Amino acid sequence: MTSRKWVRLFLRTLLWGGLSTLIISFFVKNDAYMEALQPFNAFGLLGVVLTFLGFGFIFSIISQMGFFAYLTVHQFGLGMFRRFWVPIQIGLIGFALFDLVYFRYRDVEGDPSIWPFLIAPILIFIYGWIVATIKARETNKHAFIPALFFMVVVTSVEWVPALQAGDQDYVLLMIFPLLLCNTYQILLLHRLTTLGNDQESPTESKQQPSSSNKSKKPKKKKGKRK
Repeated sequence: MTSRKWVRLFLRTLLWGGLSTLIISFFVKNDAYMEALQPFNAFGLLGVVLTFLGFGFIFSIISQMGFFAYLTVHQFGLGMFRRFWVPIQIGLIGFALFDLVYFRYRDVEGDPSIWPFLIAPILIFIYGWIVATIKARETNKHAFIPALFFMVVVTSVEWVPALQAGDQDYVLLMIFPLLLCNTYQILLLHRLTTLGNDQESPTESKQQPSSSNKSKKPKKKKGKRK
């Protein structure tokens, strides 16, 4: 992949993160907008928009850091564990889903029901399964587990700062841009890496003459002997 493609991927993912966070903030943090609208304060409204847009850029950068870390870890796992890398990823997926339930449940005071803490891990797993299925259809069946690993494990790790903060609004504000940016990157990766492979360069086409243009020695006609 060329540096131009990496820059394009970075900027587009950055844009997706900023816009998605801004849209989600209309629903999750609508009180911040109401303070700027009642009474109307143009500079206050602009400040709120720029704040959430900046949050989105930060979430996008976190997503991209996780994506590049995943690519490194995946290559390392393939080289070291070989055929055991797939079951290891499956085990880590289960461990990440368990942690999303256990650590959030443990930090709550009292004796609450565990069922509300199961909703987020289940939804992330279902969404990751859908993305991994699309990835496998567009590439090959061996890409399913790595894509599911990325969507579940890496997204969970990227989500930790919001979970540690304990603010439910920012928990929701962060998870949607992370899922969107991670989905965009994992589904676009194979398109960027295979885009140039299907196109033959002009220099190669000139250097390889076609079989129809190959010179053939003319056959000499045998004259009749007198």
